[in-house]
Amino acid sequence: MSNRKTICDAAEIGAMTEKMARKLIQGRENIDTLALIGIHTRGVYLAKRLGKNITNILSAKVPTGEMDINLYRDDWTGISHQPEVRSTRIDFNVSRKQIVLIDDVLYTGRTIRAALDAIIDFGRPIRIELAVLIDRGHRELPIQADYVGKFIETRRKDVVNVLLSEYDGIDRVDLLTE
Repeated sequence: MSNRKTICDAAEIGAMTEKMARKLIQGRENIDTLALIGIHTRGVYLAKRLGKNITNILSAKVPTGEMDINLYRDDWTGISHQPEVRSTRIDFNVSRKQIVLIDDVLYTGRTIRAALDAIIDFGRPIRIELAVLIDRGHRELPIQADYVGKFIETRRKDVVNVLLSEYDGIDRVDLLTE
C-alpha cells in the first residue's frame, strides 16, 4: 500500500464515539441491562470510551467486558499456526444483559460471527447489538451494525487502519490504497 489518506482525526473520533454513546442509550427502557463488550484489540478501547461517555451522560456506569475471538475464527489456521490468544474478561452474567459488541472496523463480518459464537458460550443475552467505529462494506456474511461512527467506501484491496491513543499513541483513521 503506497497511498495513505487520513479519513478521521482525533476530534472526529471523539465526536463519533460521543454520538454513538448517545444513540446507544436513546430509547432504552432499562439502562440497567445494558453491557458493552469490546473485541480485541481496538474494540476494547472503544468499548471503554463508549462506557465513559455513557457514564458522563447518565451518571450511571455500564458494565464493560473484553473478548478475544481468535479461537472462534473460521480462518485462524490461515492467519497463523499459533494464533495470539488474548484475555477475555466478562465480569457479568450475559444472560441478563442487552449486549453491545464493539469493534473498530466492520468488513466481511467474520470477526463478528466469531464474537457471536463466543458470547453464546457465556450464556444467552436478552439481545445482542453491534457498534463499530468504521463500516467499510464488502460483507461476506449477513451482518450489519446497529451503530456506526462512519461509513467509508472502499475497494476490497484497500486497508482501513484505526489508530487509538491507548494502543497506538494517536487517534486517527487512515485509508491505505495502492
